[in-house]
Amino acid sequence: MTVFYIVIQQIVNGLILGSFYSLIALGYSMVYGIIKLLNFAHGDIYMVGAFVGYGALGILGSRLGIGWLGIAAALLISMFLVGLLGMLVHRLAYQPLINKRAPRMSLLITAVGVSFTLFNGVMVLTNGEYRTFNTDLGYEGISLGLVNITYTQIIMVVATGILMLTLYWFINRTLYGKAMRAIALDQDACRLMGINVTKTIGLTFFVGSALAAAAGVMAGVYYGSIQFYMGFVIGLKAFTAAVIGGIGSIPGAMIGGLILGLLETAGTQLPFIGSAWKDVFSFGILILLLVFKPTGIFGKSEIERM
Repeated sequence: MTVFYIVIQQIVNGLILGSFYSLIALGYSMVYGIIKLLNFAHGDIYMVGAFVGYGALGILGSRLGIGWLGIAAALLISMFLVGLLGMLVHRLAYQPLINKRAPRMSLLITAVGVSFTLFNGVMVLTNGEYRTFNTDLGYEGISLGLVNITYTQIIMVVATGILMLTLYWFINRTLYGKAMRAIALDQDACRLMGINVTKTIGLTFFVGSALAAAAGVMAGVYYGSIQFYMGFVIGLKAFTAAVIGGIGSIPGAMIGGLILGLLETAGTQLPFIGSAWKDVFSFGILILLLVFKPTGIFGKSEIERM
C-alpha cells in the first residue's frame, strides 16, 4: 500500500474516532460553559449509553431486526433515557451544591464521586464482563483503489454530522438554546428576566448526556463490544478535545474532537510512536496546548476574581 492510500485510510479512521470524541466533548463544553463545571462523570455517561443501547437493541432486535433500523431505534432510546439520567445527576448531585454556592472544588469532587458510582454500578450489574453488539451490518462498502470505506463508517460520520448540526440549530435558533447562552453570560440577570435557570441547566445536562449516549451506541456498533471501563480513557480524551477547541465553545468541541482523532491516528503511523503509544501521544498534545495556548482554538481569555 502506497503512502497516499495509507494517508487516505488513516484520515477516514481519524474522522470516525474524532466523531466519537466530538460528541462527548460537546457535553463537557456545554456544562462548563453554563456552570463552569468540569463534569468528569461524563465519560461514564458515555459508557452507560452504550449499555442502554445494547439492552434496547436486544429487546427491539426481534421486531425491528439488528440492522440499521433496530440500531437507530436503540440509539434514540439510549439518548432519551441517558439524557434523563443526566438530568437526574444534575438534580441530585450538582444542583444542591449550586444552590448553596459551594466552591467549584466541591462540584469537581462530586463529579468524581458520580463517576465512580456509575462505573462500579455497571460493573456489578454486568459482573465485569464485556458485551458484544450482534448486528448484521457486514463489511460492505466503497473501495477507492486500496482504500476501503465501509457503509458503517460513512453512516457514522453522517450521523455525527446530523447530530452536530441539530445541536447548532438548537443552541442558536430555539428559545431554550438562547436561554443556555444567556445563562452562560450572567445567571443572576437571567433570573431577573424570568428565565428558569435550574430548568435550563437541567436541559443542558440532558442534551450533553444524550449526545454522549449516541457516541456510546455508535462506538459499540463500530467496535463490536463494550466494557464497563470503556468510558475512562475516552472521557479524558474527549476532555482533551474540548480543551483543544476551547472548553466552553460548542464549535470548538466539534472541531477539537476531529483534530484529536486525526492527530491520534496519524501519530500511530509514525515509526517512533506506534499504536502502543497513542494515549501518550494524545495527552502529550494536551500538555503542549496548555503550555502554549491554554485557551484553545476558540476559547477566550477571562479574568477571574477570587
